[in-house]
Amino acid sequence: MPIMQVFLIEGRTDEQKARLIRALTDAAVEAVGAPVETVRVMITEVPKAQFGIGGKTATELGR
Repeated sequence: MPIMQVFLIEGRTDEQKARLIRALTDAAVEAVGAPVETVRVMITEVPKAQFGIGGKTATELGR
């Protein structure tokens, strides 16, 4: 059973996350021949204040 974990900076819509889950599921089915019903995708959203780029938070950078 393929299990994928994705980390995203907060701010994506539920629709965007659903599209990502579908695309990753399709990729696992194609790449490793996994039955679609066995694919698991976990999305972890990271708050902008807890994600850093170049020594600044994503919030400070306006991302």
